[in-house]
Amino acid sequence: MSGGTLRLGRREFDAREPVIMAIVNRTPDSFYDRGATFGDQPALDRVERAVSEGAAIIDIGGVKAGPGEEVTAEEEARRTVGFVAEVRRRHPDVVISVDTWRHDVGEAVCEAGADLLNDAWGGVDPRLAEVAARYDVGLVCTHAGGAEPRTRPHRIAYDDVMADILRVTLGLAERALELGVRRDRIMIDPGHDFGKNTRHSLEATRRLGEMAETGWPVLVSLSNKDFVGETLDKPVKERLTGTLATTAVSAWLGARVYRVHEVAETKQVLDMVAAIAGHRPPAVARRGLA
Repeated sequence: MSGGTLRLGRREFDAREPVIMAIVNRTPDSFYDRGATFGDQPALDRVERAVSEGAAIIDIGGVKAGPGEEVTAEEEARRTVGFVAEVRRRHPDVVISVDTWRHDVGEAVCEAGADLLNDAWGGVDPRLAEVAARYDVGLVCTHAGGAEPRTRPHRIAYDDVMADILRVTLGLAERALELGVRRDRIMIDPGHDFGKNTRHSLEATRRLGEMAETGWPVLVSLSNKDFVGETLDKPVKERLTGTLATTAVSAWLGARVYRVHEVAETKQVLDMVAAIAGHRPPAVARRGLA
């Protein structure tokens, strides 16, 4: 796995420790759960379950990634800030991440107790990294192919998609470092589906080792995405097997953090890969010993 110790909130994760980031959408129109955690109590129940199943990070989002009704910064903050504060109160040690590209929302959630800003749109608001530095929180630096937030790619092309991913994410990471974000709080993300077609996302996965070799911790957000669906010709609710296969490959190639909907299933995959790699002993050992 890439990099050294990752320090987020009160937690430290060593280089061989895979980290699960559970998705909690505070939106009425998310592509996967269709608003199942838009209400406060279902969202809090989701947090409890995710933590009990092994998630170390809770990633809270107030705006769905795809096109849809406009969500102002004020509405995004209304959906996320109070919820961050309540999760912080209930779970002092869990790492709280907020998926936002807006610096003013980032500032508000940091005031409420967030530990990590997940900038999925590749620095479109450069002031978000400044917020991360000011509040001494983590930052995810993502490749989005220059796409505007909440837009889908259209006939996008790259001479070399991984070269572009490395150019953008390393540039964002170095800028964050210069602004004062601590090195052990910065991650890079290839941005599957963001500014990419399915072949681009498959190539990014196949070449993920090139990102791990940079030394920056690599986060992957693979869960039930369109590139999985198109590869297998499966609708959203039938993409778990493809997602887990992609997760196993990413783990083998050195990813560190996994943003997911299904925590328990992901944990089993990551534990199995870690055992095959020799980083984790079997939970039990009986076979051939009797």
